[in-house]
Amino acid sequence: MAVEQQREVLEREVRIDASPETVFEFFVDPEKMVQWKGRKAELDPRPGGTYRVEINDQAIARGEYVSIDPPDRVVFTWGWEGQESGPHAVAPGSSRVEISLQPDGDGTIVRLRHFDLPEESLEIHGQGWDLYLGRLAVVAAGGDPGPDPTGQANQ
Repeated sequence: MAVEQQREVLEREVRIDASPETVFEFFVDPEKMVQWKGRKAELDPRPGGTYRVEINDQAIARGEYVSIDPPDRVVFTWGWEGQESGPHAVAPGSSRVEISLQPDGDGTIVRLRHFDLPEESLEIHGQGWDLYLGRLAVVAAGGDPGPDPTGQANQ
């Protein structure tokens, strides 16, 4: 009898004091992306288009956009360049991130669901998304989150 592996889903939610239209741009515009995550971004926001965000020399997220539905939803695949093996290995494109943006008065509820992560990498990805969604909330509302604390790290 085959045993099917249980896949965990990492879920996060944050309220941002900005419209869905404003928040959406931070997931598809390279210049806006690097205001909250990474030091360099190559984004081609169309199905099959490139999603690549360079956090630092050792951490480069890569995948491709799967679905773009402005300003409500963005879906992209996710993984780390050069980290195809090891304890926290998530090969590029091997997991999927779904972002939904729901109007909430004069703000937006951002729901992030990250699928198909190996169980041993759930905690570290949760910590990363907590950090970056907090930074997104600041910058999308017009604030300055300061420099990316992981942007210069040697991980």
